[in-house]
Amino acid sequence: MKKNRPAVSKAKELPREEALQLVSLFNAGRHAEVELRARLLVDLYPTAPFAWKILGTVLLAQGKDGLQALQKTVALMPGDAEGHTNLGNMYRALGRLEEAVASHQMAIRLKPDHVLAHYNLGIVLKDLGRATEATASNRKAIALKPDFAEAHYNLGMALADLGQLEEAVASYRQALKLQPRLLGAHCNLGIALKDLGRYDEAVVSFERMIELKPDDPAGHNNLGNLLKDLGRLDETVAHCREALRLKPDYHEAASNLLFALNYVAGQQPQALLDEAKAYGERVASRAQPFRAWPNTPDALHPLRIGLVSGDLNQHPVGFFIEGVLKALSSQAKGRLSLHAYATQSRRDALSDRIQACCDTWCAAAGLGDQALAERIRADGIDILVDLSGHTAYNRLPMFALKPAPVQATWLGYFATTGVAAIDYLIADPWTVPEAHEAHFTERIWRLPDTRMCFTPPDVNVPVSGLPGLQQGHVTFGCFNNITKLNDEVVALWARVLIAVPGSRLMLKAKQLGEASVKAKLLSRFDTEGIEAGRITLEGRSPRADYLAAYGQVDIGLDPFPFTGGTTSAESLWMGVPVLTLDGDRLVARQGVGLMMNAGLPDWVAGDADDYVARAVRLSADLPALAALRAGLRQQVQASPVFDGERFARHLEAAFRGMWTRWCEQQGQPASH
Repeated sequence: MKKNRPAVSKAKELPREEALQLVSLFNAGRHAEVELRARLLVDLYPTAPFAWKILGTVLLAQGKDGLQALQKTVALMPGDAEGHTNLGNMYRALGRLEEAVASHQMAIRLKPDHVLAHYNLGIVLKDLGRATEATASNRKAIALKPDFAEAHYNLGMALADLGQLEEAVASYRQALKLQPRLLGAHCNLGIALKDLGRYDEAVVSFERMIELKPDDPAGHNNLGNLLKDLGRLDETVAHCREALRLKPDYHEAASNLLFALNYVAGQQPQALLDEAKAYGERVASRAQPFRAWPNTPDALHPLRIGLVSGDLNQHPVGFFIEGVLKALSSQAKGRLSLHAYATQSRRDALSDRIQACCDTWCAAAGLGDQALAERIRADGIDILVDLSGHTAYNRLPMFALKPAPVQATWLGYFATTGVAAIDYLIADPWTVPEAHEAHFTERIWRLPDTRMCFTPPDVNVPVSGLPGLQQGHVTFGCFNNITKLNDEVVALWARVLIAVPGSRLMLKAKQLGEASVKAKLLSRFDTEGIEAGRITLEGRSPRADYLAAYGQVDIGLDPFPFTGGTTSAESLWMGVPVLTLDGDRLVARQGVGLMMNAGLPDWVAGDADDYVARAVRLSADLPALAALRAGLRQQVQASPVFDGERFARHLEAAFRGMWTRWCEQQGQPASH
């Protein structure tokens, strides 16, 4: 016998008592009950907009797909502003950001004073990298509701994307004044203060996060990441591990841990590999990777290259990649196309120049891993390149989904990712000799000369004369992040200063604008017998002033095991050769690769004693050093380190080689 279904009502609205009960249950957080009841009600009242609205809203609140229900809502009730902004929130959750913008804008047209519509629009605009518009939307929400703490918080994030950090700090502080327990505001306040070089205040913000919610893994992750910048690596590792204990699948904390371990002196390559493999296994266990791709296995067809990075802006990756992409986009036109996926919403003038080199640009900050993978797949990307590794804004869990048939990692990181779905790591013979291949889960694809090619600075700062000739003493210098200055580095540099009587040391880094950081660093050198009067410390400065500061340096000193990349290339450009120490892994051999490719083999030391001996010998002949300085920019400009067109040819050949190999694996030899 068939069960009788409840009769379908022709009523266009729910009974008032039903609607009030649903709202009461929803506000009480009893979402499962609301969903169950709402599903029954849309069957009973299929033309009642509120039944569909509450169903879609509760599905969205639970992280489920409520798109059909919310689309039905606005179809039945097109004049309902709240329905349209709820639909916009659903589109954002699905990664359909342009449709989300359109829905929120419709809500505002229907009801110009709809606070949440302005607020929600601001969130999506930030996701899309449209920070100026996001700022305006949040300001409108605040004008309508001045005590809206979350709107002040989101305004702060949009301002931070515009580089207006002091204004962002003020917005975060206003949000916290209104809602002192708003964890996100404490978090982003700490980040903004860190970016401003106000490290002591940043520590307080992150410690406050942990005090408010000790079991919140984000507090530990952010505090650990900040302490890394202060060189407190043991505490960094401890906080990252605590974050992972609280949330084992916390991708950002796992990446921050791996990044930090590269700074630790004495860290063995095998230990780093084991940690990366453990990360890769965790990521793979949660992924359902694509096993087949619509790409045609034709070895000679024009390649579609995808570039995934959060650093397509004023960042070392941006500085390195601009010239390469410009060369690729012109000399490889017709043979390959470039497709950027920007995983950070912040943009600047360099972002605009990089975008001009690309065929398409996707603002991917607001896209989840699955949505981004599906976008990449729909774009027909043949080779997907990770430019981040375990640095900020990376999307390694997305790479585990294998959206492209060939995947590689390059440039932004200096060790294995541990992600098995990434096929290749692009390196060179200097940074990854054959004996070191076992350090990686990826296969090594070597470029002939160098793995990185620097773009000449966009500011014209001439090379100065050798300061030592005017001052009567040699000044050694290092403009690297002071996190790299472990105790072994400080001790070795102290030996250099003692071995070269009258010499000075100049250090310049973002952290050195903070008095407490300067005092601690001077104390460490004092322990090694170097008085403060021999050391000059400078904080951050605008790019032209930063480059001009090399005019005070005769010889660059490379730290270890984390050697310089961007700083060493900039130093060479400014006529300052860098003394580097050979190491046992990629990050410890960056300096070797740069000096060898720059034609400076005499500036590579084999061990600590050799480092001191070379520093003494190379600093003793000031006329020779002055002659080297005078011609060094011209020398390196013609070398692989700065020759973007040469590098682009090698990179294009590497991409073609990877693709040909994949085609052969599909049983399709090159077309003729």
